[in-house]
Amino acid sequence: MASVAWAFLKVLLLLPTQTWSPVGAGNPPDCDAPLASALPRSSFSSSSELSSSHGPGFSRLNRRDGAGGWTPLVSNKYQWLQIDLGERMEVTAVATQGGYGSSDWVTSYLLMFSDGGRNWKQYRREESIWGFPGNTNADSVVHYRLQPPFEARFLRFLPLAWNPRGRIGMRIEVYGCAYKSEVVYFDGQSALLYRLDKKPLKPIRDVISLKFKAMQSNGILLHREGQHGNHITLELIKGKLVFFLNSDNAKLPTTVAPVTLTLGSLLDDQHWHSVLIELLDTQFNFTVDKHTHHFQAKGESSYLDLNFEISFGGILTPGRARAFTHKSFHGCLENLYYNGVDVTESAKKHKPQILMMGNVSFSCPQPQTVPVTFLSSRSYLALPGNSGENEVSVTFQFRTWNRAGHLLFGELRRGSGSFVLFLKDGKLKLSLFQLGQSPRNVTAGAGLNDGQWHSVSLSAKWNHMNVVVDDDTAVQPLVAVLIDSGDTYYFGGCLDNSSGSGCKSPLGGFQGCLRLITIGDKAVDPILVQQGALGSFRDLQIDSCGITDRCLPSYCEHGGECSQSWDTFSCDCLGTGYTGETCHSSVYEQSCEAHKHRGNPSGLYYIDADGSGPLGPFLVYCNMTDAAWTVVRHGGPDAVTVRGAPSGHPSSAASFAYAAGAGQLRAVVSLAERCEQRLALRCGTAPRPDPRDGTPLSWWVGRTNETHTYWGGSLPDAQKCTCGLEGNCIDSQYYCNCDAGRNEWTSDTIVLSQKEHLPVTQIVMTDTGRPHSEAAYTLGPLLCRGDKSFWNSASFNTETSYLHFPAFHGELTADVCFFFKTTVSSGVFMENLGITDFIRIELRAPTEVTFSFDVGNGPREVTVQSPTPFNDSQWHHVRAERNVKGASLQVDQLPRKMQPAPADGHVRLQLNSQLFIGGTATRQRGFLGCIRSLQLNGVALDLEERATVTPGVEPGCAGHCSTYGHLCHNGGRCREKRRGVTCDCAFSAYDGPFCSNEISAYFATGSSVTYHFQEHYTLSENSSSLVSSLHRDEALTREVITLSFRTTRTPSLLLYVSSFYEEYLSVILANNGSLQIRYKLDRHQNPDAFTFDFKNMADGQLHQVKINREAAAVMVEVNQSAKKQVILSSGTEFNAVKSLILGKVLEAAGADPDTRRAAASGFTGCLSAVRFGRAAPLKAALRPSGPSRVTVRGHVAPMARCAEGAASGSPARELAPRLAGGAGRSGPADEGEPLVNADRRDSAVIGGVIAVVIFILLCITAIAIRIYQQRKLRKENESKVSKKEEC
Repeated sequence: MASVAWAFLKVLLLLPTQTWSPVGAGNPPDCDAPLASALPRSSFSSSSELSSSHGPGFSRLNRRDGAGGWTPLVSNKYQWLQIDLGERMEVTAVATQGGYGSSDWVTSYLLMFSDGGRNWKQYRREESIWGFPGNTNADSVVHYRLQPPFEARFLRFLPLAWNPRGRIGMRIEVYGCAYKSEVVYFDGQSALLYRLDKKPLKPIRDVISLKFKAMQSNGILLHREGQHGNHITLELIKGKLVFFLNSDNAKLPTTVAPVTLTLGSLLDDQHWHSVLIELLDTQFNFTVDKHTHHFQAKGESSYLDLNFEISFGGILTPGRARAFTHKSFHGCLENLYYNGVDVTESAKKHKPQILMMGNVSFSCPQPQTVPVTFLSSRSYLALPGNSGENEVSVTFQFRTWNRAGHLLFGELRRGSGSFVLFLKDGKLKLSLFQLGQSPRNVTAGAGLNDGQWHSVSLSAKWNHMNVVVDDDTAVQPLVAVLIDSGDTYYFGGCLDNSSGSGCKSPLGGFQGCLRLITIGDKAVDPILVQQGALGSFRDLQIDSCGITDRCLPSYCEHGGECSQSWDTFSCDCLGTGYTGETCHSSVYEQSCEAHKHRGNPSGLYYIDADGSGPLGPFLVYCNMTDAAWTVVRHGGPDAVTVRGAPSGHPSSAASFAYAAGAGQLRAVVSLAERCEQRLALRCGTAPRPDPRDGTPLSWWVGRTNETHTYWGGSLPDAQKCTCGLEGNCIDSQYYCNCDAGRNEWTSDTIVLSQKEHLPVTQIVMTDTGRPHSEAAYTLGPLLCRGDKSFWNSASFNTETSYLHFPAFHGELTADVCFFFKTTVSSGVFMENLGITDFIRIELRAPTEVTFSFDVGNGPREVTVQSPTPFNDSQWHHVRAERNVKGASLQVDQLPRKMQPAPADGHVRLQLNSQLFIGGTATRQRGFLGCIRSLQLNGVALDLEERATVTPGVEPGCAGHCSTYGHLCHNGGRCREKRRGVTCDCAFSAYDGPFCSNEISAYFATGSSVTYHFQEHYTLSENSSSLVSSLHRDEALTREVITLSFRTTRTPSLLLYVSSFYEEYLSVILANNGSLQIRYKLDRHQNPDAFTFDFKNMADGQLHQVKINREAAAVMVEVNQSAKKQVILSSGTEFNAVKSLILGKVLEAAGADPDTRRAAASGFTGCLSAVRFGRAAPLKAALRPSGPSRVTVRGHVAPMARCAEGAASGSPARELAPRLAGGAGRSGPADEGEPLVNADRRDSAVIGGVIAVVIFILLCITAIAIRIYQQRKLRKENESKVSKKEEC
């Protein structure tokens, strides 16, 4: 928010020189005096009494008169004990006791309060706890301090449970103190104007506080406006309090957006609610009851020319007309303080700064409506109908969160029919049943399950029935018969023995509140129902609306949308990137390292760096090499050109914004093992006119907005570039090449690797008045390697060893995730204790992992069972979560187990001891094995650091290949690293981090690749050479050959293996495209030739061929499906293998005619994944890493993949972000694009030089050819002359 708008707010809340606190309403800090003991007996009342000696007047604490306490006539949940304190008091605590010397006591109860003895409100102990703990015997006293306290005149104790061997029996006390109350009443057409002191003061802290009781759901509580259309409004809208800070001034910038803050819900319940507004500079707090919204204003606070007056209860602007459609407030304001001034008292004394309009009074009338709460789907209220009347007429108001439920059922007299009024999908529907007619339905209203009061009017007379919901009317025609009202109407559900048509329904009964019920023209008094004088009921709470907003506060995290019913709430996590009952758990991996070890290739991925923490997911590029590199791109310019500027002025200041926020970047950098960012720089300038002091003329700004003058490879604050540290700058007077001012172009690649400063957010380059100076640079993306937390582990070597950390704070939501590996059958992974609460995760049996906890509702546990043991020395992943909705546990990919939380139970997990990892506080049932990557609510614990100083625990844990070895494909071998694993692709025809990247090549016509087997062939499994070599006398009895190809040419030679003994193997495509394999394993016999007519394989599609020979048995597999086995007759050993040729074979001596024809034709197309035993010829040709064994003839070009339609570059590379390349490059293997557009004139010069060089080379070639031709012609002439002379 701009400074103009916030200045307006500060003038609204102008504070005088003295400071003030809302406690100054007159309540002493010591407020725990007994309030009931001194009251007369007449102040106590009850629903009933067992006898005159068991009356409510004998219910004072510790008294023995009468029968020693109150006991009702019947012990059931509809009984109550009431106290009248005489006036409104502040109540801070209650205490209970059983009946003296009896077996009568209450074990739990509800506490309700009211101002006028009507419209009671329940006190909630916690977010969802209604009941209070009672007594366990007759004489002990149970105290409960109320947090927060409340103000009331009347209190009611409603027993919920009691001693099963006795009756309800209570003695009570209430503690508190006197309460000062100044009240002003607005009737919906009145308002009060308060004129402020016009002294131009600049306050330090601005405060306004009040309490309100609303009689209607809409109305303005306060309003303040200025001379240019600005206004500030606090308004009640549909029972929610909304604070508006708006500006209608057209002269203000268009970027100034109004502020709208909404807090509270169901505030139109005719009970008191508190409001506190605080402003300290640009810090803004808006509190309604216990819920506070903190807001940080943008810009600076200042003052505007505003009117020094504020109106309460409505909009009162004397002397000016303003069209304002908002409704005035109908209700009471209490203890209205404006910056320490008691506005109500000033109004009472008719001070001149107060102006009142309409009927403003200083007493608050008590509500006369009596609401009724339908507590369950079995609740009902049966009321007599207007029997004998020839019409049906019922009106009432209701509010609910449920989308469905029966509201009203009635039968028409003389058996003529019945009707049902019910909610379905938030709409009110009427079903009418008449004899001889099919049921007819009408619908009215929509979205009626919004928690608001809605009016319903149902009437039927003669031949039509009307249903009116609020302002929506629906009419249903009837059969023209005489309408007679029935004897009884059932609101909510029905009697268990009711058999009326339509009364029983799968929808269930209504849950919610009803009020203002009329039948015919008579209003129904629910108090008579409560006293048993009218109708009957079940499971109702009369004279109270017990509706509560379960979405306030919302337990849905990360932007999940909360919806609710009467009993519970649910969270819609769609589009949030999170899942679970409260949208707590991220659906994304935490890092590229985690993506890699799920086997994911390079590409664009979402990561959530703090897991279930507050930071959201964001998009990065994961470059999977031997390490996992996280690449975060910026949205800054690709290339920045810097030219000379006046002395001392920045000639370039480029800013770089990233695809992630500051918190997300900080999380990525802190997780990484190392981070870097590259700057490709070219600079050139005219000679300096005078020497300088070597002060750098450029700097950059990091993530924390700190300025840094060091450059790649140097220490922070050294103010030297790399050349300055190494002492090889082109001018020794300066510490950076680009500061030297040479009249020449220099270039360098600067690597910034102090990760606590990264990423770069701004680069500034200045000049000193040299008009011809020029430079260009490109900043690459942020590159971060690895994830320290993913491999952070500890080994627990004894059962009594453990690691300890501070107590885990996960009151409302707690999630724990980790990996474990063990060979033992049981052990505790983690434990944290409180006074009574606890949380524990353990391996209870070889196939069972158990998550147990207690949040005050008794111990609960969730167990996951596995068909295979967990103690198999492999890593297993555990994720446990507990929230207000329940608990869940998942291990690996096994089905997640869940346990719902009890309805209206305790929800806060309160722990106070140390967190034990790998053991317990008793040092029993400790865990033996390894725990890795432990995170609590998205925060990683450093196990290795704590393990280094803990006996019996060692940092790190070996043996990852048993779990992650499956990631290495195509013959790649898993190798252990200190942190993780790597795939060794030395004996694979593939490469890449998982040995899954094809090594492919396009063979032009006539080209070939020849792989030469060396003389010595070692069978050592530990050989580190890329291929195995063969001795001349070595005989192969088995080999595995794999290759993939794509071509349209026939005949084609796919592979040819020769021997020193004229033995060979050829794999060809015949003229018809069929696959043919020829083995000649004895030079004295003809070759074995086999044709595999699977299909025409020269169809331009990719085909895979695998040949597996065991002695004379050859198994051929095509495209991983079609298989065929043949038996050789020429021999069982392949002797002295000489070479393997792909493509055209120049010499195929001793081969059969078909092989020779295919060899002469060669191969045109794409070959990939070629392997013969351990020899990978394409890999040796395209990825050489040792002595060359390969000869390449003709045009053989590498390709990304041979699959049909594949482009020249793989999708992963096409998605790879551009990196600033340069000398000394380290990090991800993908090469970045060169610096472009840095200096177009340089590019032109370079292009010209290249063209000149090419032209010179062509000229030299032409001259050489001409000289050669002349020499040849001269020799031919000399030969002819010599022959003539001989003749």
